[in-house]
Amino acid sequence: MIRFDSFAMLDWSSGNDTGPRPRRDAIWLGLVRGGVEEEPRYFRNRVEAEAALVALIEAECAAGRRLFIGCDFPFGFPMGFAERLTGSTDPLAVWDWLEARIEDSPKANNRFDLAGEINARFPGVGPFWFNGLKREIAGLPRRDTRAGHGLPDRRRADAGAPGSFSAWQMGGAGAVGGQVLTGLPVLNRLRRRFAGQVAVWPFEALERPVALVEVWPGLINRAVKRAEAAGGIRDAHQVRLMVHALARLNPATLAAMLAVDASEEGWILGLGHEEELMAACEEPLRPPPLRDDCFALPAGVEWTPVDDALALLRDRLSPVVGQERVALGAAAGRVLAEAQVARRANPPQANSAVDGYGFAFASLTEGDQVLPLVEGRAAAGVPYPGAVPQGYAVRVLTGAALPEGVDTVILQEDVTLGEGRIAFRGGLKRGANTRRAGEDVAAGAVVLEAGRVLTPADLALCAAVGLADLPVFARLRVAVLSTGDEVVEPGAAAGEGQIYDANRPMLLALLRQMGHAAVDFGRVADDRAALRAALDRGAAEADADAILTSGGASSGDEDHVSALLNEAGAMAEWRIALKPGRPLALGMWRGVPVFGLPGNPVAAMVCTLIFARPALRLLSGAGWAAPQGFDVPAAFEKRKKPGRREYLRARIREGRVEVFKSEGSGRISGLSWAEGLVELPDAAAEIAPGDSVRYIPYASFLNG
Repeated sequence: MIRFDSFAMLDWSSGNDTGPRPRRDAIWLGLVRGGVEEEPRYFRNRVEAEAALVALIEAECAAGRRLFIGCDFPFGFPMGFAERLTGSTDPLAVWDWLEARIEDSPKANNRFDLAGEINARFPGVGPFWFNGLKREIAGLPRRDTRAGHGLPDRRRADAGAPGSFSAWQMGGAGAVGGQVLTGLPVLNRLRRRFAGQVAVWPFEALERPVALVEVWPGLINRAVKRAEAAGGIRDAHQVRLMVHALARLNPATLAAMLAVDASEEGWILGLGHEEELMAACEEPLRPPPLRDDCFALPAGVEWTPVDDALALLRDRLSPVVGQERVALGAAAGRVLAEAQVARRANPPQANSAVDGYGFAFASLTEGDQVLPLVEGRAAAGVPYPGAVPQGYAVRVLTGAALPEGVDTVILQEDVTLGEGRIAFRGGLKRGANTRRAGEDVAAGAVVLEAGRVLTPADLALCAAVGLADLPVFARLRVAVLSTGDEVVEPGAAAGEGQIYDANRPMLLALLRQMGHAAVDFGRVADDRAALRAALDRGAAEADADAILTSGGASSGDEDHVSALLNEAGAMAEWRIALKPGRPLALGMWRGVPVFGLPGNPVAAMVCTLIFARPALRLLSGAGWAAPQGFDVPAAFEKRKKPGRREYLRARIREGRVEVFKSEGSGRISGLSWAEGLVELPDAAAEIAPGDSVRYIPYASFLNG
């Protein structure tokens, strides 16, 4: 796949020197160099601009970066011009011809005279028109009075780009003829100066470090108009927005744009992909930040029931991530940011569901049938080229579009095939063995709603209805931090009273299974300054969207997570009526939500699954979703006191749910032994074997 490291966008002008102050209708260059976007650059004339392009190519090649240079004028002329002018169909021969004849300086050029000279080589009047000088030029009409020159007025690409101008028009608002005659010689000199390093699209394979590509900013005119309305110079907005879009395009999307065959006329990059370019123009949308008091509990609340805590999270949290577009192949597991509409129906045409023979149902008579066959057949991707007359049948294969005149198909096994005809029993129904156009999905129908976590099946559906890329929320970046003097890295030497860090690898793995981007922030000792620095890094340098800590969430002397969140004025210590768990420190650190989990691994996992998991879904744009539970007969007995909801490590065997032998929250082996949790209600309960209990598989938390 073709990839570029740097992108430039050139807005060209064929006019004279425009002076030192930036202005419109001049030469502008937009640049994203090695992923860093630079301010648009203004050039007062073509000499300055050419020198800047030389310096840019030298610098990018020296840095080992592949460079894309977009230019806003046509690289070729309508079919037949190259051969009539140069004797060769090679469009680059026209570049050589123009470079040898154009005379250009900052104050004047001979573009109008050269257009008249070219016109003299053709019969009739034309093809160039518009004389911008006060003197008359032989062969160059001031108005479009051309006739008899024998060339098309527009390229195929121009005809498909509403608002674009013909390369024959030498002047007037929006005209590009002058830019072509002055721009192609400059590009040709770059080709010769950097021989073997520059390729011209679509005339040459893009296998060299530098690509020259025709790009028309009119394809993103809506975005340019919005930017222009806020002030500034339109030309500067055009190059800034277009180079921004080119640099942000998914490489697969850019490759699809480059995959065209226009070997003589040239092509406009992005034609037919306008919406992808428009979407790439936009800065990633980011929702407003969460309020600092979003975790605050109502006055007087001390112990919070589980359902109340979940309701508070659901009501007060909202997405915090921006949006981007990704190619279909990279969208699995991502959260869809906008509802998607089918661009075409599925199936797009009525087609055959079987291998057999198709005909018009109206051709049939009573009793047994005999129909003559037309020559040819219809196959998937190879339609029958004509209409099937009534009273005739045609060979059709599975998936083939039904030819005109066919609305019914009979299975080949139900047919006797003779010389040029078929025979079969009567009783077939109209439309038998066919699929109607759009019977699965109609064009324009909503196929997926926003907030959906995209599955492989979703990608198949999107592909079938013509969607090549999708708007998705950026992956939620969740930093994971362990705290405590007693915690050491697994495998390291552990001193007396020290334990290995079991929480961090568990939490990082859980987050990845949930589809988030997990960021390992390591361990921090019971040192307030070190913890503050780690939280600062999560909120700033690493750009985390949320932070999970384990340990230090209560109110003891060494519970620094709670203490720092209190210092920040955005702390709520939720004492959840939950077993295992209870202390859950929730707060905001420099605009980033922090979930302070208990240090006990069993409690940390339970609190992550019950509270952090739905909260992180909301923050990621996926919306709130309760895990899917199932009522299953118990294989255990249990007496439970009222006041707290309990979660037992559990698994199903032979249709009954069994629980881990010990409820001790220090028994980490029970997390590994289990395949889910049994949820016991807040009220008192006595459970005997065979009683129905609610079982939630781990998969319901991780994939729901």
